[in-house]
Amino acid sequence: MTELLLSLRPCFGLGNMQDICSLCTAILAVLIKSKRLKHSKKFCPFQLHLIALNAPQSGNMRGIRGADFLCFQQARAVGLKGTFRAFLSSKLQDLYTIVRRSDRDSFPIMNLKNQVLFSSWESIFSEDKSKMRENVPLYSFDGRDILRDSAWPEKMVWHGSSKKGHRQMDHYCETWRAGDRAVTGLASSLQSGHLLQQTPSSCSSSYVVLCIENAFTSPSK
Repeated sequence: MTELLLSLRPCFGLGNMQDICSLCTAILAVLIKSKRLKHSKKFCPFQLHLIALNAPQSGNMRGIRGADFLCFQQARAVGLKGTFRAFLSSKLQDLYTIVRRSDRDSFPIMNLKNQVLFSSWESIFSEDKSKMRENVPLYSFDGRDILRDSAWPEKMVWHGSSKKGHRQMDHYCETWRAGDRAVTGLASSLQSGHLLQQTPSSCSSSYVVLCIENAFTSPSK
Protein backbone atom coordinates (compact mmCIF):
# COMPACT_ATOMS: atom_id res chain seq x y z
CA MET A 1 0.00 0.00 0.00
CA THR A 2 2.87 2.35 0.79
CA GLU A 3 4.32 2.14 -2.72
CA LEU A 4 0.86 2.45 -4.30
CA LEU A 5 0.05 5.64 -2.43
CA LEU A 6 3.42 7.12 -3.27
CA SER A 7 2.87 6.46 -6.97
CA LEU A 8 -0.64 7.96 -6.85
CA ARG A 9 0.40 11.03 -4.85
CA PRO A 10 0.04 13.49 -7.78
CA CYS A 11 -3.42 12.12 -8.65
CA PHE A 12 -4.76 12.67 -5.13
CA GLY A 13 -2.99 15.99 -4.67
CA LEU A 14 -1.03 14.63 -1.72
CA GLY A 15 1.60 17.24 -0.98
CA ASN A 16 3.53 15.56 1.81
CA MET A 17 3.90 12.50 3.99
CA GLN A 18 1.27 13.73 6.45
CA ASP A 19 -1.33 13.81 3.65
CA ILE A 20 -0.37 10.28 2.63
CA CYS A 21 -0.53 9.14 6.24
CA SER A 22 -4.06 10.55 6.66
CA LEU A 23 -5.27 8.82 3.49
CA CYS A 24 -3.56 5.56 4.42
CA THR A 25 -5.12 5.60 7.90
CA ALA A 26 -8.58 6.32 6.48
CA ILE A 27 -8.37 3.47 3.94
CA LEU A 28 -7.18 0.97 6.52
CA ALA A 29 -9.84 2.06 9.01
CA VAL A 30 -12.55 1.31 6.42
CA LEU A 31 -10.99 -2.09 5.69
CA ILE A 32 -10.89 -2.95 9.39
CA LYS A 33 -14.48 -1.81 9.94
CA SER A 34 -15.64 -3.95 7.04
CA LYS A 35 -13.67 -6.88 8.54
CA ARG A 36 -11.55 -7.23 5.41
CA LEU A 37 -8.48 -6.51 7.48
CA LYS A 38 -7.65 -7.35 11.08
CA HIS A 39 -6.62 -4.55 13.42
CA SER A 40 -3.03 -3.45 13.04
CA LYS A 41 -1.09 -1.53 15.68
CA LYS A 42 0.59 0.50 12.98
CA PHE A 43 -1.91 1.96 10.49
CA CYS A 44 0.38 4.44 8.82
CA PRO A 45 3.81 3.51 7.51
CA PHE A 46 4.93 7.17 7.63
CA GLN A 47 5.14 8.16 11.27
CA LEU A 48 7.30 8.45 14.36
CA HIS A 49 6.00 7.60 17.83
CA LEU A 50 6.34 9.48 21.11
CA ILE A 51 5.62 7.25 24.12
CA ALA A 52 6.27 7.49 27.86
CA LEU A 53 8.16 5.03 30.03
CA ASN A 54 5.89 2.91 32.22
CA ALA A 55 6.91 4.65 35.45
CA PRO A 56 8.15 8.10 36.46
CA GLN A 57 11.90 8.56 36.93
CA SER A 58 14.08 10.72 39.14
CA GLY A 59 17.03 12.59 37.63
CA ASN A 60 19.21 9.56 38.26
CA MET A 61 18.57 7.29 35.28
CA ARG A 62 22.10 5.88 35.17
CA GLY A 63 22.97 8.37 32.47
CA ILE A 64 21.55 8.83 29.00
CA ARG A 65 22.43 5.23 28.13
CA GLY A 66 20.34 3.99 31.04
CA ALA A 67 17.37 6.06 29.88
CA ASP A 68 17.82 4.95 26.26
CA PHE A 69 17.96 1.31 27.36
CA LEU A 70 14.64 1.65 29.22
CA CYS A 71 13.08 3.09 26.05
CA PHE A 72 14.49 0.24 23.96
CA GLN A 73 13.46 -2.44 26.45
CA GLN A 74 9.88 -1.24 26.91
CA ALA A 75 9.34 -0.69 23.18
CA ARG A 76 10.44 -4.25 22.40
CA ALA A 77 8.21 -5.60 25.18
CA VAL A 78 5.11 -4.34 23.34
CA GLY A 79 6.32 -5.38 19.89
CA LEU A 80 7.52 -2.02 18.55
CA LYS A 81 10.46 -2.57 16.22
CA GLY A 82 11.66 1.01 15.72
CA THR A 83 14.60 2.51 17.60
CA PHE A 84 13.42 4.53 20.58
CA ARG A 85 15.61 7.07 22.37
CA ALA A 86 14.96 9.06 25.53
CA PHE A 87 13.55 12.56 24.97
CA LEU A 88 16.52 14.15 26.77
CA SER A 89 19.52 16.34 26.15
CA SER A 90 22.78 15.25 27.71
CA LYS A 91 26.51 15.98 27.71
CA LEU A 92 27.14 14.86 24.14
CA GLN A 93 23.60 15.11 22.79
CA ASP A 94 21.17 17.88 21.91
CA LEU A 95 17.56 16.74 22.08
CA TYR A 96 16.84 18.28 18.69
CA THR A 97 19.38 16.05 16.92
CA ILE A 98 18.00 12.72 18.20
CA VAL A 99 15.72 12.32 15.19
CA ARG A 100 17.47 11.79 11.88
CA ARG A 101 17.84 15.02 9.90
CA SER A 102 15.90 13.75 6.87
CA ASP A 103 12.93 12.75 9.06
CA ARG A 104 12.57 15.87 11.22
CA ASP A 105 10.06 17.68 9.03
CA SER A 106 8.68 14.74 7.06
CA PHE A 107 6.58 12.63 9.41
CA PRO A 108 3.87 13.26 12.02
CA ILE A 109 4.61 12.43 15.66
CA MET A 110 2.05 9.90 16.90
CA ASN A 111 1.06 8.43 20.25
CA LEU A 112 0.94 4.70 20.95
CA LYS A 113 -2.48 4.44 19.31
CA ASN A 114 -1.48 6.30 16.15
CA GLN A 115 -3.17 9.60 16.94
CA VAL A 116 -1.29 12.72 15.89
CA LEU A 117 0.42 14.63 18.73
CA PHE A 118 2.54 16.98 16.60
CA SER A 119 2.68 17.64 12.87
CA SER A 120 6.41 16.86 12.84
CA TRP A 121 9.51 16.61 15.04
CA GLU A 122 10.53 20.08 13.84
CA SER A 123 7.24 21.57 15.07
CA ILE A 124 8.03 20.68 18.71
CA PHE A 125 10.83 23.26 18.63
CA SER A 126 9.01 25.97 16.68
CA GLU A 127 7.55 29.18 18.10
CA ASP A 128 3.99 28.73 16.84
CA LYS A 129 3.47 24.96 16.46
CA SER A 130 5.01 23.58 19.64
CA LYS A 131 1.74 22.81 21.43
CA MET A 132 0.54 19.23 21.49
CA ARG A 133 -2.79 18.53 19.76
CA GLU A 134 -5.66 19.07 22.19
CA ASN A 135 -7.58 16.06 23.49
CA VAL A 136 -5.00 13.60 22.16
CA PRO A 137 -3.70 11.38 25.00
CA LEU A 138 -0.03 10.74 25.65
CA TYR A 139 0.36 7.05 26.45
CA SER A 140 2.93 4.93 28.23
CA PHE A 141 4.25 1.79 26.55
CA ASP A 142 1.77 -0.28 28.57
CA GLY A 143 -1.15 1.80 27.29
CA ARG A 144 -1.96 4.17 30.17
CA ASP A 145 -2.91 7.81 29.65
CA ILE A 146 -0.20 9.50 31.71
CA LEU A 147 -2.18 12.71 32.22
CA ARG A 148 -5.03 10.76 33.81
CA ASP A 149 -3.22 7.91 35.53
CA SER A 150 -2.26 8.29 39.19
CA ALA A 151 1.04 6.46 38.65
CA TRP A 152 2.34 9.86 37.50
CA PRO A 153 1.27 12.25 40.31
CA GLU A 154 3.51 14.98 38.89
CA LYS A 155 2.46 15.78 35.32
CA MET A 156 5.93 17.03 34.45
CA VAL A 157 8.35 15.72 31.83
CA TRP A 158 12.16 15.83 32.03
CA HIS A 159 14.09 17.22 29.04
CA GLY A 160 17.22 19.20 30.07
CA SER A 161 16.98 21.35 26.96
CA SER A 162 16.41 24.87 25.70
CA LYS A 163 13.21 25.59 23.79
CA LYS A 164 15.19 24.90 20.61
CA GLY A 165 16.31 21.49 21.87
CA HIS A 166 19.88 22.39 22.84
CA ARG A 167 21.52 20.90 25.93
CA GLN A 168 21.51 23.02 29.10
CA MET A 169 24.62 21.83 30.88
CA ASP A 170 23.71 23.23 34.31
CA HIS A 171 20.25 21.72 34.21
CA TYR A 172 20.32 18.06 33.21
CA CYS A 173 20.84 16.37 36.60
CA GLU A 174 24.57 15.91 36.04
CA THR A 175 24.03 14.00 32.78
CA TRP A 176 21.03 12.20 34.31
CA ARG A 177 23.09 10.56 37.02
CA ALA A 178 21.98 12.64 40.01
CA GLY A 179 18.86 12.26 42.11
CA ASP A 180 19.82 14.82 44.74
CA ARG A 181 17.46 17.55 45.89
CA ALA A 182 20.16 20.22 45.51
CA VAL A 183 20.78 19.46 41.82
CA THR A 184 18.38 20.63 39.12
CA GLY A 185 17.15 19.56 35.72
CA LEU A 186 14.84 21.33 33.27
CA ALA A 187 11.30 20.00 32.99
CA SER A 188 7.98 21.00 31.45
CA SER A 189 4.36 20.76 32.55
CA LEU A 190 2.47 18.37 30.28
CA GLN A 191 -0.76 20.07 31.25
CA SER A 192 0.44 23.12 29.33
CA GLY A 193 0.62 21.09 26.13
CA HIS A 194 4.26 22.10 25.64
CA LEU A 195 7.19 19.72 26.07
CA LEU A 196 9.96 22.30 26.48
CA GLN A 197 8.91 24.76 29.16
CA GLN A 198 11.96 26.00 31.05
CA THR A 199 11.16 24.92 34.63
CA PRO A 200 14.19 24.11 36.86
CA SER A 201 13.25 21.16 39.08
CA SER A 202 14.96 19.21 41.81
CA CYS A 203 16.52 16.01 40.47
CA SER A 204 14.96 14.13 43.39
CA SER A 205 11.57 14.63 41.72
CA SER A 206 10.00 11.73 39.84
CA TYR A 207 8.72 12.88 36.47
CA VAL A 208 7.60 11.50 33.11
CA VAL A 209 10.30 10.39 30.70
CA LEU A 210 9.32 10.28 27.03
CA CYS A 211 10.81 8.11 24.30
CA ILE A 212 10.93 9.14 20.66
CA GLU A 213 11.17 6.79 17.69
CA ASN A 214 14.18 8.46 16.16
CA ALA A 215 14.09 7.35 12.53
CA PHE A 216 11.47 6.26 10.03
CA THR A 217 12.15 2.75 8.78
CA SER A 218 10.45 1.49 5.63
CA PRO A 219 8.12 -1.43 6.34
CA SER A 220 9.59 -4.79 5.36
CA LYS A 221 8.06 -6.37 2.30
